[in-house]
Amino acid sequence: MPVRFLDQTLINQIAAGEVIERPASAIKELVENAIDAEATRIDVVVRDGGKTLISVTDNGSGMTPDDLALSVERHATSKIPDGDLFNIRTLGFRGEALPSIGSVSRLTITSRPKDGDAWMIVVEGGQTNPVEPSSGSQGTKIEVRDLFYATPARLKFLKTATSELNHITDIIYRQALANPQVDFTLRHDDRSVINFTMGADRLNAILGKDFRDNVLDVNFVREESKLTGWVSIPTYNRSNSTDQYLFVNGRPVKDKLFATALKVAYQDVLAGNRFPCACLFLECDPEDVDINVHPAKAEVRFRDPNLMRGFIIAGVREALTTMASRTSTHLGDKAIMAFDRPVDPVVRDFPRMPTPVQGFVSTQGQQPRLSMPVRSSYMPLAEHKPSYVAPSPSQIATVAQLIHQQEENREDHPLGYAKAQIHETYIVAESSEALILVDQHAAHERLVYERMKADLASGIVKPQALLIPTIIEMTQGQHQAIESVLPSLTQFGFNVESFGDQAIVVREVPSLMIKCNIKQLMVDLATEIMECETTTTIENALHDILADKACKNSIRAGRKLNIEEMNALLREMEKTPSSNQCNHGRPTFIKLSKMDMEKLFERA
Repeated sequence: MPVRFLDQTLINQIAAGEVIERPASAIKELVENAIDAEATRIDVVVRDGGKTLISVTDNGSGMTPDDLALSVERHATSKIPDGDLFNIRTLGFRGEALPSIGSVSRLTITSRPKDGDAWMIVVEGGQTNPVEPSSGSQGTKIEVRDLFYATPARLKFLKTATSELNHITDIIYRQALANPQVDFTLRHDDRSVINFTMGADRLNAILGKDFRDNVLDVNFVREESKLTGWVSIPTYNRSNSTDQYLFVNGRPVKDKLFATALKVAYQDVLAGNRFPCACLFLECDPEDVDINVHPAKAEVRFRDPNLMRGFIIAGVREALTTMASRTSTHLGDKAIMAFDRPVDPVVRDFPRMPTPVQGFVSTQGQQPRLSMPVRSSYMPLAEHKPSYVAPSPSQIATVAQLIHQQEENREDHPLGYAKAQIHETYIVAESSEALILVDQHAAHERLVYERMKADLASGIVKPQALLIPTIIEMTQGQHQAIESVLPSLTQFGFNVESFGDQAIVVREVPSLMIKCNIKQLMVDLATEIMECETTTTIENALHDILADKACKNSIRAGRKLNIEEMNALLREMEKTPSSNQCNHGRPTFIKLSKMDMEKLFERA
């Protein structure tokens, strides 16, 4: 068949498939236009998940009749006045949103500039009508009816109204976090879903009050880049990344580099299948980031991805070092729920107290006592003596005074002082404000792991030569990827050389990795470099080995500890970074505040 030009309407419909994937995509583009127009209030109304109606109203600068007519033409925009694609400071810039929406729906735009009259334009299935006079307040109102009616195949792929509303809500949430100076409302089928006014605490409304109670502040600056926001402590996590809100120069993004940097920053303190909660704002020179990667503008590309990835990791890790002795607040709630389980009806009634003849031994002038005292697992089994001599009042007073003086002289530590060991596994400690339960194995595992990491960083872990050098055949792409990082591999203890056009030879490996599958490790590293332009595979593998060794060389459950050993463990935890959780992301301790304990006994 001969080559021919496509029809303009068909061109717009093809472009719409890239820009407008679902109702939420259309709302994202319209809300971004409203923000660029300096609106301070944006009202969104949808019906049937946005399939039948989308209405976005703002109080921005509005448009003149000439601007209104041009706004529905492809690649017509006011966002790049100087034509510099690498110095974009607005959310929109491509000039594709309105013509793309108009090509697949019934689009009506009503706009009124300040000190001007209102005008209206209608576009149906790509056919544009002339601009007409209208009425309305300052700003712009855009109505999109019957989205994808002109492309029925796309309409079939939309989800239920509830699912589409969830995507719309997520879009508004992200824009609301990025633009606290703008009021946002969202109504669905005459029901209010979102109502964010200026000055309201949107973080609580979007991520929940628990997030605010379990976050660390991020404020990291290096040269012209700045990273601010909040990240959750490791023990407050999720099973997916939905509660990660990431922004680059005020633009909400879902970027692989950002997500990978977060994962690496938490790799030592969070299990691989868990995700931290985050709300992070990255500010950098617009020339250092390319937002013209995809028509939807949800992905960005950095000029130096490794530098920016390292910057984000450093910023998050700096925040993680400020955790001190904190653990997630919901762990205390879990403990209370465990205590608050219904009592087994078989043992609901307490047994009667035994009579002195049956269970007590008594001597003249003394109070009766139990003949078989209850012994905790941390108490040694003492020889039973039926006789008992009560101390004199002066002796009691002297002992009480000594104990009081010791308590007065004690420094109040965050993890308190050990009182007991339960089941030879858990340490019970008391501080001035709370009861602390410590998992001795998880806590010591973290301490051992941090010491091993310090040894690795200081060069104590040396390389070891292989008896027979390993030759690894690769594809041309994999070989080029490994060649690009050969000098940096030496810092980990590797001696790797290029071997022909499509192979490498490994002569030395870190002594820790002598039993590893080196071939698979190098192939994984090459794949990561090709896909993500990062080199975390080696570091991750080393840390996994250290974590496994730390687990095997730490105090096991079932080992008895004396009070001095338990207190030494607590003091070491207070000095060690990230001691709030073990290497697998499990908490090392749980705090029950005095108020929590009062709840258990219904004293509150």
